[in-house]
Amino acid sequence: MTDKILALVDGSLYSASVCEHAAWIAARTGAAVELLHVLGRRDGAGKPDLSGAIRLGARSRLLEELAALDEQRARLVAHRGRAILEDARAILEKAEVNEITTRLRHGDIVETVADVEEGASMILIGKRGEAADFAKGHLGSNLERIVRAGHKPVFVAARAFRPIDKVLIAYDGGSSAIKAVDFVADNPLFAGLTVHVVTVGTASPEIRRGLDEARARLEAAGIATETGIVTGQPDTALGKLVDEAGFDLVVMGAYGHSRIRNLIIGSTTTEMVRSCKVPVVLVR
Repeated sequence: MTDKILALVDGSLYSASVCEHAAWIAARTGAAVELLHVLGRRDGAGKPDLSGAIRLGARSRLLEELAALDEQRARLVAHRGRAILEDARAILEKAEVNEITTRLRHGDIVETVADVEEGASMILIGKRGEAADFAKGHLGSNLERIVRAGHKPVFVAARAFRPIDKVLIAYDGGSSAIKAVDFVADNPLFAGLTVHVVTVGTASPEIRRGLDEARARLEAAGIATETGIVTGQPDTALGKLVDEAGFDLVVMGAYGHSRIRNLIIGSTTTEMVRSCKVPVVLVR
């Protein structure tokens, strides 16, 4: 069975980037792409009773008009959702992705992703959602919830796609960081790319041993690997390294045991995901 990438599109400025990254992954791995747009529970839902305390006949007519407006709004929201999926499909078709499916669902996005993620090898989502396009520095409100609740690696797309050649694995020796290394080693997506495994901290025999083990695991999979140690706060130190060394993608464990464990649930790596200009893959 062909692997499937689950790409979440919401019509935001990040949707095109999600599709372009999905096309890049599909081209390198042969995976199919499933496009998912979720209509929230409140989309098309009835408005509060605006009829007020007026006489029964007029109130009944107003309620009928309001119900008709709600029904029209629900149809328009669904039509918009289908249009978003059609636009996303067009981007993938232009990139010559062979297997594309679309899915329009209604409900909570996290519950929906949980329902459909089983057949997927990866979930793609934009760093910011539709409501956050103009809220500088604001992460998509559903990003944390999806990472917490999901069981698949989450690829967080930056605002614009650019070719990916150089990958940084943020490594702290914890179980999720080891899974991140395994994910890179086992995934054809990373074949032929240059990978650097970097720890934030002070050089010690334990840290060097962990880096050596990570490099051995990756090189056994045929991936050219370098290791390094940087000092400072994880978000600023790694963010600076990404910019200065020209990394195109960051891979991290979603939970760890060092300061990097603040990923998503704390401010340290949330800040890194927010400020980093390149995509970030979060591995549970």
